[in-house]
Amino acid sequence: MRFFFCFLIWWWALIGIAQPIEYTPADSIRIEEMLRKAETERPENAMLYFGKQFLGVPYVGHTLEEGEREHLIINTRALDCTTFVENVLALCLCHQAKKSSFGAFCNQLRDIRYRGGKLTDYTSRLHYFTWWGEDNEAMGLVKSVDTGKFPFTATQRLNINYMTTHPTAYKHLKAHPQFVKVIAAQEKASNGKTYRYIPKALLNRSEQELKDVHTGDIVSLITKKAGLDTSHVGIAVWQDGRLHLMHASSIHMKVVMDPMTFYDYGQRQTSMLGIRVYRVENIVSNY
Repeated sequence: MRFFFCFLIWWWALIGIAQPIEYTPADSIRIEEMLRKAETERPENAMLYFGKQFLGVPYVGHTLEEGEREHLIINTRALDCTTFVENVLALCLCHQAKKSSFGAFCNQLRDIRYRGGKLTDYTSRLHYFTWWGEDNEAMGLVKSVDTGKFPFTATQRLNINYMTTHPTAYKHLKAHPQFVKVIAAQEKASNGKTYRYIPKALLNRSEQELKDVHTGDIVSLITKKAGLDTSHVGIAVWQDGRLHLMHASSIHMKVVMDPMTFYDYGQRQTSMLGIRVYRVENIVSNY
């Protein structure tokens, strides 16, 4: 039995989405209230503003694994690190476009979460964050930040295969073995690509030295764990000249503005190598 009551409806006529959407009345009300409130308050930095709206929301893993078939899930009551970032980004983009309806939010979230904005089946979801970043950049939703110079001094050569070498760890791969071959081909197409990142040892540098990282930027934590590209994602925030991470934390078990500096956080994450950075266009860095 699920711990929440949800709607699973087809909204073809109402909002033009041709897939089922799972959500609760509380989700739709909360989304529209946040968007209307932002219209009035006109935040300078929408990523920071909407991120703060989720502070305290419980951390829960695997919230997108409900049901037997892939469908659009809207859950603002329980978040993991990726769904936190996706919800914040969708709200930010809706606000920029002056759209405040729940239907507009659903369309935006689908564009963010699925390859080319097209939801077909489980294999269309952007499972690795490198895929997420590349696809969202191709869609014009975010831009990868990489100056080619300091502090982007390290290089990651992609070798991802974790999903297809651990298929029983994923509900939908276990239930649909035919998906493994599809995802393996997607992994193979990405492997060998290189990306520059900021080593975690540099995250204690001054705001001037790390001027290429802005408050409100999406950051993915590069990992050395075999078969993976990233281990965690969140939103960068400068506080009192120190870089911090706003994220859905499995340590604090909720969305937090982490009290530790990003540098100190990174030192405790032994598999973390550094960060890649993504930015929403037209976001003001000083809030």
